[in-house]
Amino acid sequence: MPHLRLRKFNTKQAYPEQSLDNDLSMVVKAGNHIFLRGQTAMALDGSIKGIGDPAAQAENAMACAKILLKEAGASLADICKITIYITEREYREPVYRVVGRWLKGVYPVSTGLIVKGLAKPEYLMEIDIEAVIPERTTKASKKSTAVKTTSSRPASKKASNLRKTRTGNKSARKKPAKR
Repeated sequence: MPHLRLRKFNTKQAYPEQSLDNDLSMVVKAGNHIFLRGQTAMALDGSIKGIGDPAAQAENAMACAKILLKEAGASLADICKITIYITEREYREPVYRVVGRWLKGVYPVSTGLIVKGLAKPEYLMEIDIEAVIPERTTKASKKSTAVKTTSSRPASKKASNLRKTRTGNKSARKKPAKR
């Protein structure tokens, strides 16, 4: 099955001030894995939100991430890994507070980096997100994947007596019958 690429765009339109010409997607779904483009102050309509306010930019980034994940058939609860980039150390607390509120109870792995700059000078933070949609289990699939732990053959009388002996059943210590 080919990867599903959602919200395709070219960097010529997204970054007209830069001489780039790259074909990209905002979301790629590969099987049950979801990869999001780094989410920033840029809203899904291309406008910039929260100029000068890292918490407002984080709020926008997480709102966009929720929408993009939903379009790919996932949710915030499916997030497994986040990488947060900030341009100043003092942005860590306001950005992480916002992200933490959106991901309360999710427990993804997280990496945080302080970087010299991001794609646009207005961006103060960026969050990179990877999610995995859990495989659905049904009674039928549980039965087909179950591993048999016991033999379907009846145990020999000797093996049966040994089991009883090991469990402390003194009456089972009779000698097995000769064949």
